[in-house]
Amino acid sequence: MFAVLKTGGKQYKVTSGDVLRVEKLAANAGDKIQFNEILMVGGTVGTPLVDGAGVQAEVIDQIKGEKTVNFVKRRRKHGSQRKKGHRQQLTLVRISDILEKGADKSGVMAAVSGAGVVATPAAKPAAKKAAPKKDAAPKAEKAADKPKAKKAAGGDDLKQLSGVGPALEKKLHDAGVTTFAQIAAWTEEDVAAMDEKLSFKGRIEREGWIAQAAELAKG
Repeated sequence: MFAVLKTGGKQYKVTSGDVLRVEKLAANAGDKIQFNEILMVGGTVGTPLVDGAGVQAEVIDQIKGEKTVNFVKRRRKHGSQRKKGHRQQLTLVRISDILEKGADKSGVMAAVSGAGVVATPAAKPAAKKAAPKKDAAPKAEKAADKPKAKKAAGGDDLKQLSGVGPALEKKLHDAGVTTFAQIAAWTEEDVAAMDEKLSFKGRIEREGWIAQAAELAKG
């Protein structure tokens, strides 16, 4: 049986046992992960996704692709030029199982894209832990718990960064970036990867996101 899965903005046709190089995932070598964006399984075509289908895989290693060189030259009286090398961060995975149904109940960690940051998949259990307190006291206490649940999910308001509106914030979320701490920890390589992946065209350096994120993360 084969399946067509989507990850990192690309589509892959896979069968059990295949080894793939995909855009960097937030996982460590040896982890078992599950791709949930399945466009097709066998003869079943999704609309756009196949409901309940999934592809499970084992992470073999975190690797880097071939080196590419970006050269920018500005023709002006006091023109400038910049040459920067880049090696795309990739994850090597081996496909272990293709599920036509029941993937949503498998309990396997979802494959999430991450540029240089390994996410902690413990946000959902923390939210469930706070929910069962039905006998707890007043409504005021329950209202006070809501901000904590948001913090446990790891989400910051990225629109506080210069030049970031709802559209750019959604792009960052789709790439697995949800907190100021993640942005503050970016290296030059991570910045180049995000520029290329999300077509930011130098916006990260131009707007000074890393410095702003570092300050916002403190507060």
